[in-house]
Amino acid sequence: MGFVSSLLGFFGFGFGLTAGLVIGYYLFIYFQPSDVKDPTIRPLIECDSSSLENMLPEIPLWVKNPDYDRIDWLNRFLESMWPYLDKAICKTAKEIAKPIIAENLVKFKINSVEFETFTLGSLPPTFQGMKVYMTEEKELIMEPSLKWAGNPNVTAVVKAFGLKATVQVVDLQIFAAPRITLKPLVPSFPCFAKILVSLMEKPHVDFGLKLLGADLMSIPGLYRFVQETIKMQVANMYLWPKTLEVAIMDPSKAKKPVGILHVKVITAHKLKKKDLMGKSDPYVKLKLTEDKLPSKKTTVKRSNLNPEWNEDFKFVVKDPESQALELNVFDWEQVGKHDKMGMNVVPLRDLTPDEPRTMTLNLLKNMDPNDAQNEKSRGQVVIELIYKPFKEDEVSSDISDDAKSDMLEKAPEGTPSGGGLLVVTVHEAQDLEGKHHTNPYVQILFRGEQRKTKHIKKNRDPRWEEEFQFVCEEPPVNDKMHVEVLSKPPSIHIHSKV
Repeated sequence: MGFVSSLLGFFGFGFGLTAGLVIGYYLFIYFQPSDVKDPTIRPLIECDSSSLENMLPEIPLWVKNPDYDRIDWLNRFLESMWPYLDKAICKTAKEIAKPIIAENLVKFKINSVEFETFTLGSLPPTFQGMKVYMTEEKELIMEPSLKWAGNPNVTAVVKAFGLKATVQVVDLQIFAAPRITLKPLVPSFPCFAKILVSLMEKPHVDFGLKLLGADLMSIPGLYRFVQETIKMQVANMYLWPKTLEVAIMDPSKAKKPVGILHVKVITAHKLKKKDLMGKSDPYVKLKLTEDKLPSKKTTVKRSNLNPEWNEDFKFVVKDPESQALELNVFDWEQVGKHDKMGMNVVPLRDLTPDEPRTMTLNLLKNMDPNDAQNEKSRGQVVIELIYKPFKEDEVSSDISDDAKSDMLEKAPEGTPSGGGLLVVTVHEAQDLEGKHHTNPYVQILFRGEQRKTKHIKKNRDPRWEEEFQFVCEEPPVNDKMHVEVLSKPPSIHIHSKV
C-alpha cells in the first residue's frame, strides 16, 4: 500500500503542475487585451497644469508660477562657493553657540560640551525660484523657495556627572519658504542695515539623531514627536509676521558726518521745587536723536532753582533734516531715581548754518501737543546753538600758495588744514589674562576726553564693535591716544588692569 500511495502522489503532483502551467498561460498570456494603442506624444505646452503636476510632482515654482523668477545662477554660485561657505558658516555657528553653551553649563550641571566635528557636508541647498516685491519703502523683499537635502555631520561630546556621551546629527532635510527683507537701504556698503527673516509656512525638517551610536529616531513614536515639536517651536518664533532680526550695521553709522553742533547751556529760570526738605539740584542731559552715543550732562547745581551753567558741548551731526537736539532737565537725587523736571526738543532744520542762535525753551512734560499737562509751568532753560557744516575746502582762496604750504608743512601729506572728526572703533581683544577676574572693557583717553566700552562678563576673547567720536578743531598730528583694557570686578572693588 505504501508503494501505491507514493506512485499516485507522484502522478498527482505532476498532473497538478502541468494543469497550473496551462491555465496560467491561458489566463495571463493568451487573453491579452487587443485594444491597447500606442501612446500619443504631445508637447508639454499642450498639457494642463494638473497633468503637468502628475507627471512632474517636483516641478520648479518658476514654471508653475509666473511671479517666481528662475535663479539657476544662484544655485551655481552656491555650488562653487559651498566648500568655503561651509567653513565660514560653521565657524560663525560655533562662535554664536559658545556663549550660549557656557551660560547653560552651570544651569544643567554639565562639565563641558565640545564639537568633535562640525560640517554641513558637500551638498549645498537649492533654490527652486524666488519672488521679489517692490514697495515704496527703502527695503527689498524676497521670497525664495529653499530645499536642502544635505549630508551634514555635527558631532558633540557632552561630559557630565563623570560620564561622556556623543551626540550626532546626520541626514538633514529642510524645505522652507522664507521671506527675507533687507531694510533700511542705505548708501554705504553692504547697502542695507538689517536682515529680517520670516517663514511664510511651517517648514519641513527631517534629520537623524544618534546617541552613543544608536539612532534615536528609530524609537517608535519619537520621530513624529520630534518633527512636530521642531515645526511648532520654529513656527512660534519665526512664522510670519514674527521675524528673526539680524543687525548688519547701525543705520545711523551708514550716514557720514556732515557737521558739528555747538551747544552752550547757559542758564535756567523758575524751575519747580522737587525736594520736600529743600530746593532742587538740577542738571541737564543733552542728546541728538538717531544717535546711539550716550547723553551728555552738565554739572549739578545744588539747591538752586535758577542755576547758571555756561557749559559747552559738541555733537556730530549726520542728518540735519531729521535729527533734533533733545534736552531733559533732572533733579539729582543721592538715593533712588532722579526726578524729571521737564524737557524740550530743537529740530536742527530750524537752525541756519554758521549763525549763532540763542533760544529760551519752555520745559514740557513730553512732546505730545495734545497733552494738557504741558500747559503747566515748569520753568525755562536758555541755550545757545551754532551748527557748523563741514566744508571740503577749509582754506580760503585768498591765501597764497606759499602760506598754504607753510600751514601744512608740519603735517603728514593729505592732512586737512581745518578741524574734523576722529572716529575710533574698538573691535576686539584676544587671549586676555586677568589675575583675579576677566570682565574686560576698554578705556580710551584723548585730549582729556574719556570714553569706555561696555564690559563683557567672563570672556578672554571679547568683541565690542563700538565706535567713539572725538571732535578736533585742528589735525591731531602730534597728539597721543591712551588705550587701556581693564576688568570690572563682580562686586564693588577697585578696577584692575587685565
